[in-house]
Amino acid sequence: MMTALLGGLSPARFLRDVWHKRPLLIRNAIPGFTGLLSPSEMRQLAARDDVESRLVQGSGTHWQLDHGPFRKRDFKRLPKTDWTLLVQSLNHLLPAADALLARFNFIPHARLDDLMVSYAVSGGSVGPHFDSYDVFLLQGQGHRRWRISTQTDLTILGDVPLKILRRFEAEDEWVLGPGDMLYLPPHVAHYGVAEDECMTYSIGFRAPTTEEMAHGFLMHLQDTIALEGRYADPDLRLQAHPGEIGRAMLGQIEDMIAKIKWSKRDVAEFAGRYLSEPKPNVFFDAPDTPLSRAAFNKYTNKHGVALNSKSRLLFAGKRFFINGEAFTPAAGETAALRQLADQRHLAPARSTPPDVYALQGARPADGLGAAPPVPATLRERLYEWYEAGWLEIDTP
Repeated sequence: MMTALLGGLSPARFLRDVWHKRPLLIRNAIPGFTGLLSPSEMRQLAARDDVESRLVQGSGTHWQLDHGPFRKRDFKRLPKTDWTLLVQSLNHLLPAADALLARFNFIPHARLDDLMVSYAVSGGSVGPHFDSYDVFLLQGQGHRRWRISTQTDLTILGDVPLKILRRFEAEDEWVLGPGDMLYLPPHVAHYGVAEDECMTYSIGFRAPTTEEMAHGFLMHLQDTIALEGRYADPDLRLQAHPGEIGRAMLGQIEDMIAKIKWSKRDVAEFAGRYLSEPKPNVFFDAPDTPLSRAAFNKYTNKHGVALNSKSRLLFAGKRFFINGEAFTPAAGETAALRQLADQRHLAPARSTPPDVYALQGARPADGLGAAPPVPATLRERLYEWYEAGWLEIDTP
């Protein structure tokens, strides 16, 4: 139940009263939850060169940070206490992690970052720190003691590889066990320390800085804008100082730059591309032996399709964006594409009308109803995404 996940609050009330405003401790948010993988399986992931992993050791003012991939002997050299292993983007690696993120779809997909998992032995921590984004901290196996503070002093230590707060003054303290969850808005200082061998799952959300967004938008304009004209000075007059940039030249440059304009449509186009763009370390694997178009159509009509866990499909108005690319759907495609963007899968329809690729966007239990029939143009689009590794066929 969604209300259990949010401590008895409806999503609407959570967003109104808690989101971005105050911390919230939720006991037994997911009853029976003990985690998605074992410490051994996590170490195996940390050994892969396509997985972002980190190892943090230390306490107090002495910290060491190492980046993966790690080897077996790296873990054998570790002490019995005071270290933490972190694996990023677990939702790209485990279907169960992707399914866990789906529980948080009351937050727009465009805001979602990823699911990180941390494994710590007794005393393990990443130190007192703060994040610039909202985060849900869901406890798997074991127990972690969290201390938090709304302090305004966010000065960090110098000469350490982590952003550790120089001074931390706890205001509240709890021990979280399996299934418990702590929500923290941005800039709430927190300090988690493992009471025993434990694993914590962090659901984080994107919060680009103004500088990042502005830089990205300027790059977008550079790629899309076209300005006519060229600098010219047919009325050029002799200057007393040839090394001076004259007022007339500065005025004309100002007028030329003033031609750079943008509209709400330009902003929406940028936002869709920017927010759906995969991170630089994300790569898609095309199927080794892809189905033919006919086999793909037959299989997906029976079993459905799903976005790859790394794919981002968003929309703004009539424009859709997938993995940094933009398109306007053909007639009849929009309803099914919106369901695919919202739910990240399209289940098969019970029956397929002739000449139409009919997929149902939600099971009756979802209460969302079936999608309208999908035309052949979308069938071709979905097959292209499947060949690129952006889309997967649902397994029975």
